Amino acid sequence: MRTIEFLFFQRICRVEGDYTVEGCFDAKSFRIESWVTLHLMTGAGSDGEAARSLSTCQLSSEDDASAPPYFGKRHEAYQAGATAFVVLFCIVGVALWGLPFYYDFMVQQFGWTRAQVTSGNALSKLVVGPVFGFLAGWAIDRFGPRRMMLIGILMAGFALVGLGWTSSLSVFYLFYFFNALGYVCGGPLPNQVLLTRWFDRSRGKAMGFAYLGIGLGGATVPWISHVLVQHFGWQAALRILGFSIVVISIPLALLLKEPPETRRTGAPSKPASLNAAFKQTSLYLLTLGSMCSIAAVSGTQQNLKLLLTLDRHFTQRDAASVLSLVLAFSIAGRLLMGWLADRISKKYVMLLTYFLVAAGIPLLFLGTSRLVLYASAAIFGIGLGGDYMIIPLMTAEIFGIEILGRLLGVILTAGGIAEAGAPWLIGRLRDATGSYSESCVVLVAIALLGGVAVLGLPARRRVA
Repeated sequence: MRTIEFLFFQRICRVEGDYTVEGCFDAKSFRIESWVTLHLMTGAGSDGEAARSLSTCQLSSEDDASAPPYFGKRHEAYQAGATAFVVLFCIVGVALWGLPFYYDFMVQQFGWTRAQVTSGNALSKLVVGPVFGFLAGWAIDRFGPRRMMLIGILMAGFALVGLGWTSSLSVFYLFYFFNALGYVCGGPLPNQVLLTRWFDRSRGKAMGFAYLGIGLGGATVPWISHVLVQHFGWQAALRILGFSIVVISIPLALLLKEPPETRRTGAPSKPASLNAAFKQTSLYLLTLGSMCSIAAVSGTQQNLKLLLTLDRHFTQRDAASVLSLVLAFSIAGRLLMGWLADRISKKYVMLLTYFLVAAGIPLLFLGTSRLVLYASAAIFGIGLGGDYMIIPLMTAEIFGIEILGRLLGVILTAGGIAEAGAPWLIGRLRDATGSYSESCVVLVAIALLGGVAVLGLPARRRVA
């Protein structure tokens, strides 16, 4: 008797972590193992008798809450994180945080006041935020974040090039308008939605990694600008930065893949309603807390170089070192807050962030020694690192991701108004009083008010 045995074994797929393999079936986490044994037995003088048996076909499904709500490819998720890192580096780290480095040059060369140079950010965002913020959130939910990101990159690069040519205050305001438009279309809003859709269990770590781009951009742009200014002058330096933003960011955004359609997990639920979200007190508390913290951070950051160079007479090199220190420690803050956000309630991470911001401000403005100044830069930088990053994480935890783009459009628009008005207010107070002492008190009070608002937010995770 002859026996021919054929063993076929196939592991179809195994889904782990935050990524999936294309072509898997609709399950959260599963493994299919199948094998078939075929026996062909023949004996002398008899017809062949075939026996076929299917030994086992096992399908195991795990109700793993960490499974992502979509199917995609691992390298595409990595690509989304890397693209967000670079785009945030350019649009926020360079185009937003880098511009205050040039304010003192404008004050000295054109005779503008502190209130005038800081009001460019204020006026532009007061116009752009309410008009375009809601529209951008809707467009991202409707068409995906990639298209808006491309528009934002072009706007931000164009703005810096234009600011490098201007000598008129009205034209300065015009190009700052385009800079604000680039921030709304290509900055935190589309990148936060992009990462929230690509990642689930490790959303905090992914957001923390991408937001490292802001810290690295903000930490390196003072030194890059210092070198460019020495060799080419401050206006040519701005133009070079503007062209660099477009050249570096556009290719990555063009290659970016939109996240697949969201697949809901768990029991079926009613579609998320924007009207229902607006009826919850949590939305207003979250918006108020975000506005206060962003105002405190922006009011401090936008006036810091003016304080160091014009009031304390730091050299350009020493001022650049302090600005870089703040944003270098923001890198540690993003990593720390992202790690904590994956382990404890995001409410407490948010409170810690706001406390660090409030604690660092008085030391920055009132500290007399270099050691105190550097220590305060570290404290404030860690708080700054978690400030913008924690907002989308908290929003997703409370309201889910189905209407996240529109909700962030509302929250970040309100935050943009606070971010615009605070630097102008602090600059105006400094011009009126002759020192930053009163401004410091105002900034600390605003940061603490944000912490009070956060205390009213829910502390538990949202259950799908």
